Amino acid sequence: MIERIETGSRMSRIVKHNGTIYLCGQVCKDASEDITGQTKTMLEKVEALLNQAGSSKEHMLSATVYLKTMDDFTQMNAVWDAWVPEGHAPARACVQAPMARDALLVEVSVIAAEC
Repeated sequence: MIERIETGSRMSRIVKHNGTIYLCGQVCKDASEDITGQTKTMLEKVEALLNQAGSSKEHMLSATVYLKTMDDFTQMNAVWDAWVPEGHAPARACVQAPMARDALLVEVSVIAAEC
């Protein structure tokens, strides 16, 4: 069975299937912040969605991080490393990509297991 949560005409914020949780891409709450602030609030949103879906950051399987510029890689990783619990790092890719809005610096897409 496929369960879609917060579904709109274009996407669902969460999709659950066979014990796996797929989150739509998440961006920051305030695009006027620097990469550190954008990464922090983006990850807060990820954590809230994982909790809503019956999972947690300890159950992340995979993450794809999109950066507007790789110049922000080190600063984004500092926030990421502090957020991911030790021993629970997911498989991860990080790529440079154009953003949907010019002010956005980072986006992440996450797949997790249900708790």
